[in-house]
Amino acid sequence: MNAAEVRELARRCGFELAGATAAVPAAGRARYRDWVAAGLAGEMRYLTDRRAGLRDDPRNLLGSAQSVVCVGKLYRTPQPARGWISRYAWGDDYHRVVRRGLRRLDGLLRERAGGPYESKICVDTAPLLERSYARLAGLGWIGKNTCLIHQGTGSWYFLGELLVSIPIEGDASCAPPPNRCGTCRRCIDACPTAAIAPESGVDARLCISYLTIELRGAIPEELRAPLGGHVFGCDICQDVCPWNRRAPETDEPEFAPRHFPPALEDLATVSQEEFRRMFRETPVERARYSGFLRNVAVAMGNSRSPEFRAPLEKLAESADAVVADHARWALRRLGEPK
Repeated sequence: MNAAEVRELARRCGFELAGATAAVPAAGRARYRDWVAAGLAGEMRYLTDRRAGLRDDPRNLLGSAQSVVCVGKLYRTPQPARGWISRYAWGDDYHRVVRRGLRRLDGLLRERAGGPYESKICVDTAPLLERSYARLAGLGWIGKNTCLIHQGTGSWYFLGELLVSIPIEGDASCAPPPNRCGTCRRCIDACPTAAIAPESGVDARLCISYLTIELRGAIPEELRAPLGGHVFGCDICQDVCPWNRRAPETDEPEFAPRHFPPALEDLATVSQEEFRRMFRETPVERARYSGFLRNVAVAMGNSRSPEFRAPLEKLAESADAVVADHARWALRRLGEPK
């Protein structure tokens, strides 16, 4: 089997990008270790615990693996009038969509292979340096913002991998492309929290996505104002990237926005049950109810709009100490000049 056959089958499964590379230790593992050792992962222990070492070699996940099939699923959707939530979380949970496509691809590869083989599906929750393997498979280069960037279509992609115990013959399209970021600093200069460093990558402790999604408890006070109106995640470094100027939009119905543009005053009053119902089976669930209200309070404060005083006063009386603290901070922020 060769990479051209894999790409043709992957397109039939809904993937815009596909390639294959050998299942050998990742070239980026030393850089990853340095990033972890520097403490740049923040509180994301799933990146730093015993699973960190598993990322060195895909054969730690599938002992018989000979090849890594890498795919990219486009998720860019049209920009609404307002956007508070990162594009990747506008629709259904991408893990399910990408995993379903990889299961179908696995079935088609088995038909084409003409015999049994072992396989394992990975969709970003597995300890695998997926961007490193996607680069080796020819899907793009890793930009200064650490996103995988495809020269023709940009960086709005979910990545997935299929480890297989059969060899896949590569071709010219599977060669790692050159890094074409050059001297561009747009993502670095546009980041409100200065989270991107060309030498070390993204400092998660400063990243808006980390602060609004992964961080539990209080957001450091000096980082609240730079969050602006972000309630969940951030797309700034991709929005400003020149390689995304002509990025196509997805036609995947499951990525269509569910609740956009959301009104902050409505989000501030949702109950825990309403939150579960509204964001069930979407990435927004990961922020949890408390973290979500915390983020909404910060966004309201950063708007400095008097109309948010009443909902913030209610949040300031919350039994959740973190929510109440951020609401009180936001109320003080309302009195500051724009």
